[in-house]
Amino acid sequence: MASASRIPPFIIGATVVSLATTLPEIIVSLIAAWQGQTDMATGNAVGSVTANTALILSFSLLLRPEPIDRARLMPKAFLQIAAVLTLWFSGISGWLTPFGCVGMLILFGLFVYENLRCARKERRGDIATSVTVNRNTLIRNLLIFVIGAGEIIIGSRLLVDNGTLIARDILHIDERIVSLTMVAIGTSLPELVTAISAVVKKSGSLAVGNILGANTIDLLLILPLCALSRGGILPLSRGSIWIDIPFCLLITLIMLVPALVKRRFYRWQGAVSLSMYLLYTILLFVF
Repeated sequence: MASASRIPPFIIGATVVSLATTLPEIIVSLIAAWQGQTDMATGNAVGSVTANTALILSFSLLLRPEPIDRARLMPKAFLQIAAVLTLWFSGISGWLTPFGCVGMLILFGLFVYENLRCARKERRGDIATSVTVNRNTLIRNLLIFVIGAGEIIIGSRLLVDNGTLIARDILHIDERIVSLTMVAIGTSLPELVTAISAVVKKSGSLAVGNILGANTIDLLLILPLCALSRGGILPLSRGSIWIDIPFCLLITLIMLVPALVKRRFYRWQGAVSLSMYLLYTILLFVF
């Protein structure tokens, strides 16, 4: 799709691929919100961002750290940081209110605008002009993309349903912990597969763009949709406000700030973030 449209892979990763790989989080959180499982709805969204950044991006950096184009990364990095901060400050009272939802949706609009602006500006920036695309090839790849997105939804739904059943009914683990770990990691598997594929194809920009795009959608679109499905207000637990969201912010800063300053990612970022994520997960189950 990137080759056919002459759009840089970073932009494709941050928009089309991110939206497709975020479908499991959107579906799971909305269903949970409709069913009154608000801890699961919030935990899945926040936990997916944490897992994407501290687990999947860390894994990608340990395998193949790469220099970055700071001009491309900076707007999306700032949007992710702003998304976490907006969620934290707007929900610090224990509720995500309509005012908080409006602020998050405005940031989501900025995210969409930034990607469209980059796509127009760099339409031919990264892609070889010698690519020949006919109608049949375009339709075939579009169809494969749609089928892949559908399989993501079905597979993730099966994984989450059965994993949640085992954790809650057999192991008797709290709903918030289940959503932050098993559900979040389960719905983040598409991002993991995309990251591995990008590393194998030596396209680290696609992996970074996909993760940043997915994280932004997780926070700025999913949670407002969940709140709107419940009349515009979504309750947030004390654990989410004082533990999960701050940890998500910390991991985001560890990953993005050094990369913006030094114009590249480093393996130490992946090692530190992965170690902190494992410690965070252990503490969730212990306490």
